[in-house]
Amino acid sequence: MNRCRRFVVSGRVQGVFYRASTEDTARRLGLSGWVRNLPDGRVELVACGEEAKLRELERWLWQGPRHARVEQVAVQDVPVEAFSGFAMRY
Repeated sequence: MNRCRRFVVSGRVQGVFYRASTEDTARRLGLSGWVRNLPDGRVELVACGEEAKLRELERWLWQGPRHARVEQVAVQDVPVEAFSGFAMRY
């Protein structure tokens, strides 16, 4: 059964390829959804897929790419949506 989760990541997560790395990781995990930068410096994403894959993505979000410094990952279940693939939003 597929689920969807919204994640908001705080810390040094803009200007360090966090969105692109998240997009690559989500695609590798077979998840669908989107990722975008927020005006306040955080990164927001919605990911949909299998529970185990969402947990794996959440673990990765806490680390992120090499130059990221993650301080917090807020997680919230959201209604299931159908997305075609995983994309960056601007």
